[in-house]
Amino acid sequence: MSLFNSLFGSKDFSKDTEKKTQWIPLTTENQLEELKNISKTQTVLIFKHSTRCGISNMVIKRFESLFMEEFQFLKVYYLDLLQYRIISNDIAKMFEVVHESPQLLVIKNENCVYNASHNNILEINLSRFK
Repeated sequence: MSLFNSLFGSKDFSKDTEKKTQWIPLTTENQLEELKNISKTQTVLIFKHSTRCGISNMVIKRFESLFMEEFQFLKVYYLDLLQYRIISNDIAKMFEVVHESPQLLVIKNENCVYNASHNNILEINLSRFK
């Protein structure tokens, strides 16, 4: 064991407990129509994330840690804004929301019924969207 590990501890991230958030990568424009259809019977979330933004990285980690098992009924889509900016623009038009990052949209019955950005994402009571 190295001096660094003995002072600060060793963390094997591959042994972390299983994440409760079951991310669905949002990578094609066709998925937007698919998720709108799903939203007719099930609540859908879209998490727009910038991998180069410190705030976005902090918020997504906190969101994952706060995501409880009782929210497994939600379909949670993950959009990497840097790779799929066109899809982000389509989301803004389709659901009539201003683009922000990070941003969480709640989609029900083909409409965005709630959205939040930055630290406000962590304040959303997801159980009200059952």
